[in-house]
Amino acid sequence: MEKNAHKCGGRFAVIMAGGRGERLWPLSIPERPKQFLKLSEEGTMLQQTVERILALVPKEEIYIAIPERFKKLTFDQLDLPAENLIVEPVGRNTAPCIGLAAIMLEAKDPHGVMVVLPADHVIKKRERFLEILKRAIEVAKTGNYLVTLGIVPDHPATGYGYIHCGPHGISPYQVIPQGGELFGENDGIEVYRVQRFTEKPSENTAERFLSEGGYYWNSGMFIWRVDVILAEIEQRMPQLYAGLQEIKEHLDKPDRDIVIRKVYQEQEPISIDYGVMERSSRALMIPADIGWSDVGDWSALDALFEKDENENIVQANHLAIDTINSVVYSTQDRPVATIGLDNIVIIETEEALLVMDKARAQEVREIVKKIKKDKQPKSMSP
Repeated sequence: MEKNAHKCGGRFAVIMAGGRGERLWPLSIPERPKQFLKLSEEGTMLQQTVERILALVPKEEIYIAIPERFKKLTFDQLDLPAENLIVEPVGRNTAPCIGLAAIMLEAKDPHGVMVVLPADHVIKKRERFLEILKRAIEVAKTGNYLVTLGIVPDHPATGYGYIHCGPHGISPYQVIPQGGELFGENDGIEVYRVQRFTEKPSENTAERFLSEGGYYWNSGMFIWRVDVILAEIEQRMPQLYAGLQEIKEHLDKPDRDIVIRKVYQEQEPISIDYGVMERSSRALMIPADIGWSDVGDWSALDALFEKDENENIVQANHLAIDTINSVVYSTQDRPVATIGLDNIVIIETEEALLVMDKARAQEVREIVKKIKKDKQPKSMSP
């Protein structure tokens, strides 16, 4: 990348599209994970993520971080130049991914603002999201801060990490929180100092979080200047930073990809949350009531589809008798008939059929693990 190719202080978007989406099996499979699926008429989740950010970041400054095996899928879905793909040789979680993107963007604009977004989120309140994101960019541009968006919870979810910004003294599920350690406020958008990040809680702990107030779902969306995140990585993750500096020396050389592969193989798989955010005193959070969902499993399709009169979500040729509170999704033309079902998920694809209790949707990943294990070659006894 050409150094100082544009005016300093610009904006970049880095969209991380390397997720596996295992809990949406069998529709999401290793060769076609959920970010590349067209679950609604508005395009694939990756396409929707790019479309949303275009209002704030020019197309030529949108970068997609992907594993090598997803290059064709990405090119098929997005009209982006090859240099806008940040290709990871092996998966090492989000810290190395974000570090690699930052060291590449530093060559263009070390003071530019990076907006880091997962590729597999649904956001219904687009205009509100853009307002909040614009405010986050302003905060990140003018200070040495690591800004994240905290999703305002509407139920005590156990499948998300939480961000704690201090007690607000509010009732559970209140949409607009008040109190906590306020960093600043502008046009009704409040920014809080982060006190701590919390791993996925038990159901009782999640209930307590919402009762106390001041807890938000960790969205995995981040906004910061390139130089700020690199300085934090240098302080918090010196091994990764040393590897990034080695990559930096080879960005314009023929052996760039070889060096990136070497450095990546030396890194521990670690998230940016654990590697940097949880250890930093610069973390800020903006509460975001934006109609968000990561469509993390088959029980979360409410974010995409309306329920029928029996509280079912149906995307299939469905024949039903006494079927309520269920999900029926099929990519096949043949009818799916159900009788006397309550709180059941049925997913049919060309490859497989899944039937389960909706309350156990988080366990689909265990099925995927079992499939992988069964596919492993068995050792032969002598």
